[in-house]
Amino acid sequence: MMEWGNSKLPVSQQADLLGLNRSSLYYRPVAPSPEEVAIKHRIDEIYTKYQFYGSRRIAEVLKNEEVNINRKRVQRHMREMGIQALYPGPNLSKRNLQHRIYPYLLKGVNITRPNQAWGIDITYIRLQDSWMYLAAIIDWHSRYIISWELDQTLEIGFVLDAVRRAFTIGQPDIFNSDQGSHFTSSKYIHLLKEQPAVQISMDSKGRALDNIMIERFWRSLKYEEVYLKDYGTPREARQNIRDYMEFYNWERPHQSLGYRTPASIYFQ
Repeated sequence: MMEWGNSKLPVSQQADLLGLNRSSLYYRPVAPSPEEVAIKHRIDEIYTKYQFYGSRRIAEVLKNEEVNINRKRVQRHMREMGIQALYPGPNLSKRNLQHRIYPYLLKGVNITRPNQAWGIDITYIRLQDSWMYLAAIIDWHSRYIISWELDQTLEIGFVLDAVRRAFTIGQPDIFNSDQGSHFTSSKYIHLLKEQPAVQISMDSKGRALDNIMIERFWRSLKYEEVYLKDYGTPREARQNIRDYMEFYNWERPHQSLGYRTPASIYFQ
């Protein structure tokens, strides 16, 4: 949008016309160090394999691999990556009262048809020199990926975009997520409540199996796609993940689906 060299309008005037903060135009984020990138990539691998590992265990694994790191630094990296161990920790009953927590609605429910229940989550996607974040929405019955979106930051916009796109395809009876800050935010809750027929469901704290469908998908995506390649740019990551999503939905047979594809079940 901004024209830096050849525009007849000065940068300040362009910023005013576009409603942009001028100070932010000159900010150039500092690239992460190769050491930070390597550590975060390794944390992602450990967490994907052992989602019940917390910062203490991950720090010990890294130390055993001769990585000079302490638990506090691992905790900071995990926060920046948007991940946490799937086990009950201290003070879990003390929730942020500014955010509404909804009950988990899928316990004991027999999922028998498409659009009965959807799940949403966010995961870390590694690049050669940095990383991105992937939000995806999955239909529990068919395992079909309804919608997905990538971004280089954890700002909520890409999550909302994925939800809006999903609602152009279908609408679930129950929409499940974890209790992360994105899914307890007023913007996310308001977007779901615009669909009166949708019931909002949230995982219980520390319950690894409450959103098991999307967790299984992350493992498939990373072991079958992300870890086999070395994305150099966000564009390369986006294109390869788009190709995998098409493969996963339309070509990859699932044993749990009687070796049918998710798309054949979802659109039957």
